[in-house]
Amino acid sequence: MDFGLSEEQAMIVETTRAFVETELYPHEAAVERTGVLPLELIREVQQKAIAAGLYAANMPVEVGGAGLDTLSWLLYEKELGRANYALHWTCVARPSNILLAGNAEQRERYLMPCIRGETWDCLAMTEPGAGSDLRGMKASARRDGDDWVLNGTKHFISHADLAGFAIVFMATGEEGTPRGPKKLITAFFVDKGTPGFTVRDGYRNVSHRGYTNSVLEFDDCRVPAANVLGEVHKGFEVANSWLGATRLQVASTCLGRAERALRHAVSYAAERKQFGQAIGKFQGVSFKLADMAMELKAAELLTREAAWKYDQGSVTEADMAMAKLKATEVLAMVADEAIQIHGGMGLMDELPLERIWRDARVERIWEGTSEIQRHIISRELLRAVGG
Repeated sequence: MDFGLSEEQAMIVETTRAFVETELYPHEAAVERTGVLPLELIREVQQKAIAAGLYAANMPVEVGGAGLDTLSWLLYEKELGRANYALHWTCVARPSNILLAGNAEQRERYLMPCIRGETWDCLAMTEPGAGSDLRGMKASARRDGDDWVLNGTKHFISHADLAGFAIVFMATGEEGTPRGPKKLITAFFVDKGTPGFTVRDGYRNVSHRGYTNSVLEFDDCRVPAANVLGEVHKGFEVANSWLGATRLQVASTCLGRAERALRHAVSYAAERKQFGQAIGKFQGVSFKLADMAMELKAAELLTREAAWKYDQGSVTEADMAMAKLKATEVLAMVADEAIQIHGGMGLMDELPLERIWRDARVERIWEGTSEIQRHIISRELLRAVGG
């Protein structure tokens, strides 16, 4: 494994960082204070991202993306992750790679408009009574002739208010297993405006201001069989096959924020004077900086190794779980210690630290909680010895 960056990767990092600092940082304060990301600002920054070749860069070349390998993609995600989440996720959109699982007609109808920046997608899995337990969902779909009829509720659905369509996971049957019956899941494309499909305002969130969540309600919502993504009853497999790398994406954006917080802490420790010397000279501060840097390096190496193994076809669920777990928990530690080093000023909104600290909290919950990641890791360890 080569730990250095290629010339192309270094250029990706430099280009993305410059875009983030020039086009995203200036809007952070307004989005943080209002909690609103205006559509006109989204369109303005979106066009600049498209012109810079940064929009939908996670997609393959054959569909109009940048065709980045996994490590290059994650380096790009890390740089974007330095900024307010709503700004980088919405204005420099990366369509979900689950759209690549669609057939030719579905790609043309759903994937291509997302790549061109004409609309956004959203994923609808989580329910009020079923979060990490996807098989425990109550929302269901039943076959009716050539159509499917969907009923139920999804919540915590990110940017569904902006998205032109949702990829909705519904229970469509049951299968027997040694541990009892398990629900069969099917994924459906559901267009905004379909009768029986309602998008309602979600919850006010302490993390990622401007990045909305919604409640999705389905009341005898009828969609054609052509809207099934993948195979009927195989939605769980589609999700596992295409969404696993999103944990690496979360890890990478966390690394970007943690690095930004660490840089602020190092600069402040070198400049701030107390008792006649820079506070960085005091062991209580210098040891914090050392621990922050060491833990951040460990998280980055775990993430880069998982990315490398992903492209080699040898990555495991535990590899990706370790990267996500470590990076999200390191971000929480680094953000907290950076504020401690700054003292009271760290909690003021003149600096991005209080935002990074708030935003860090959700990372240990979405895309699989820290407890779920530990379960995945331990399960793989035990399976190796027949446990």
